[in-house]
Amino acid sequence: MIFETHAHYDDEAFDSDREELLSSLPGKGIGTVINVCADVKSLDRTAELTEKYPFLYGAVGIHPDDVGSLNEDIFEKMRRMCRRPKTATVGEIGLDYYWHKDAEHHALQKKWFARQMEMAREEGLPFIIHSREAAADTLEMVKELRGGEIGGVIHCFSYAREMAEEYLKMGLYLGIGGVLTFKNARKLKEVVEAAPQERLLLETDSPYLAPEPCRGRRNSSLNLPYVAEEIARLKGITPEEVIRITEENARKLFPKAAGVCGDKTV
Repeated sequence: MIFETHAHYDDEAFDSDREELLSSLPGKGIGTVINVCADVKSLDRTAELTEKYPFLYGAVGIHPDDVGSLNEDIFEKMRRMCRRPKTATVGEIGLDYYWHKDAEHHALQKKWFARQMEMAREEGLPFIIHSREAAADTLEMVKELRGGEIGGVIHCFSYAREMAEEYLKMGLYLGIGGVLTFKNARKLKEVVEAAPQERLLLETDSPYLAPEPCRGRRNSSLNLPYVAEEIARLKGITPEEVIRITEENARKLFPKAAGVCGDKTV
């Protein structure tokens, strides 16, 4: 079954039909979902979803756009949440310079990126990295923090093949979503063609980045077959093989979501 490694089902875009949609996923081929925190409010909402749905696991972290809301008390709460049985990873964390152009905010992002990476290391969890218009700084920090020793995925990978190779050398994974289906996604198609299939993960970033033919509409895990089909076309294998391989990859990276890890409780 499909392993969805990055969704935001706590987002208000799902307020009208969240329960109906999530309850339908296992019957439509979605076996596991990781719901990824982005801001402080999403910490508790994600925890609630993981308790309600057996197939849903959580990622604990604060998106770089929202690190201004972080403080030591919240950070310690996140650390405790990492020890919950259904917290599978730390994320999404990283650097995003799209909206924030000033050096002061870049420094703040780097501070909390490093802190959250170290939390992942100390708590024995992999990470999910968000990087937007911050390619060089993100790569430099992942290398400095020895991210390959921790393990993780570069979510919604959007950089060139050469950058992908740097992450793959560290043993990290690439998160591939709906953008791959876009006609103008030439760079990403080249990355997927060249990358080992054992290093690819399926993701949506729901409710964002719906694939063709659903582009511009609310995204959900139900659209992942379109992404699998495009990966299959580029790799010369079947969509069923893509689903099987990416599920195996995800269970290796996120062992708490595979039921093979001795869980700690808060």
